[in-house]
Amino acid sequence: MNKTLSIAALAVAIIAGGTWFLTRPVAPTDTMFGAAIAQDADVDTSGVIEMVQGSADATVEVIEYASFTCPHCANFHGDQYPQIKANYIDTGKIRFVYREVYFDRPGLWASMVARCGGPLRYHGIVELIYEQQREWAGSGDPSIIADNLRNIGKVAGLTDEALDVCMADSESAQALYTWSETNREADDISGTPSFIINGEPYSNMSYAEFAAVLDEKLAE
Repeated sequence: MNKTLSIAALAVAIIAGGTWFLTRPVAPTDTMFGAAIAQDADVDTSGVIEMVQGSADATVEVIEYASFTCPHCANFHGDQYPQIKANYIDTGKIRFVYREVYFDRPGLWASMVARCGGPLRYHGIVELIYEQQREWAGSGDPSIIADNLRNIGKVAGLTDEALDVCMADSESAQALYTWSETNREADDISGTPSFIINGEPYSNMSYAEFAAVLDEKLAE
């Protein structure tokens, strides 16, 4: 069944076990693009870039599914992720793949801003988005949220002209949403942050627990 992106400024969600869950159907239109955004098997997603860090030759692959409006994802990226990056990603021990999940319009807009700078700027913009999540998403007003995200993009070095193009690109928005939903359904992701480590699903966990899992996989 196709799902369309929420017209609400933020998704209504429940919090359980450090995971952010979608709990209601989503509405059919996104006024930023003036059209419905729905999962569509006919949409070409080949241009969507997989955001990857670490060694391509690593024997352990971690896929993170996260939403830019998920507070637990922001906490993960402020706490566990820097330690994982320093000890496992930057040392070439693992391949780390970051995949966005879109529970709401602001999450998609944040993704489009982050991706506007290309792979080289992506992770730096992601860090700013998570660090300032409460500030840019807190108003609940779509126009203010969009302006706040634009300001993050400009702090990261993006021009107004580039942001205009990126944030008005309805084809990219459709491709991203279809790509995200296809991945999410394939890996049976219902909440964020969630992880697939060498094909096995894991929920949110402390750094110590994460490191223990990674060390076990590396020793296999």
